[in-house]
Formats: sequence, C-alpha cells, structure tokens
Amino acid sequence: MSTFAAAVARGKNGWTASEVELTGAADIDEVVDRLRDAEPDAELSLLFVEADDQYLVILRLDDGEDLRVFGSDSAFADESRIGTLLLTDVEPPALEIDDLAGPPPSSGSGDDDEDERPAADPDADPVGDVEILADLGIGSHRLLTLCGLEGMLPADVTAEICQKLGAGDELEELRDA
Repeated sequence: MSTFAAAVARGKNGWTASEVELTGAADIDEVVDRLRDAEPDAELSLLFVEADDQYLVILRLDDGEDLRVFGSDSAFADESRIGTLLLTDVEPPALEIDDLAGPPPSSGSGDDDEDERPAADPDADPVGDVEILADLGIGSHRLLTLCGLEGMLPADVTAEICQKLGAGDELEELRDA
C-alpha cells in the first residue's frame, strides 16, 4: 500500500510543510514524535496521511501535545499496518457520512445541474474526532462531506483543507518537490 504523509505546521513565521517518513514506525507515539520533529516549535501541527488514493488520516497536535485523530474510513485499519497503527483505538464519530446524503442546498440559480454534487460514498466508515479542524474553519459536516464525496481523492481533501487554512502553497510546493 502506497502512502504519503505530509506535516503541515503553523509556527511564529507562518505555515510550513514537510514530508514525514512513516516506514518503520513502531507505534502511534513514534508517529507523533516524527510529527513533532517536523516543526518542533509549532503551535499547531497536522499530519495528513494519504493511502492508495482511498484513505485519509489526519493527526493534530496543539503545542506538541493533546493528540487528536480523524480517519476517513475505518477499513484502512484492516488493510494496512500503518492504518492499524494510526486507527486502532479511534472511535466512530457521532455524525456519519450517511447523515450527509440529503440533497445539496440550492444556490437559487435555477440551473439544477450546476448544484449537483457527487453522492456520499455509502461504504465509507469515518472514525475519530470529526471536530478536529472545526476551530480552523472546517466543521464536522464539511470534513465528512469532503471525505465522503465519490471521486474525491485523499490528496484532493488534503489540498482543499490546506488551502482553507492558508497552507495550500506550502503543501503544493512539497508535492512538486
């Protein structure tokens, strides 16, 4: 299973992005240490772990402490060692992707085709803290919607989140390197 892990950290001088190597990590604590090492003085650190264009896990540390985890699909824990390492003790959220399956809000433009969004993936089973990014302007509903849209790759979700946070350019530079 191919994975890409990007640490996006906000410090005194703004956002930075760096790739984090997860190979050989023995447990979640070692992954957290690698996230801390990416930007030791960060007030906020996020680790986006994308696997096989199918799964996304977000880890969050505030001031290097208080780990919070969100996973787009619990199946990742069953399908890979890294998934197991990241998601084993993570509980399902109270709000599920199925709750988002209603029709999208109308923009009032009268052109129904433009308002249509892809349906939520009925097989996705998100786990963890859906409020992980709420204080940064990405609420649980938006996060679950992004992760549940059919055809939306984990890289697309990561890019959209980072763009909203103001770290989109840093992530794009990292991917282009």
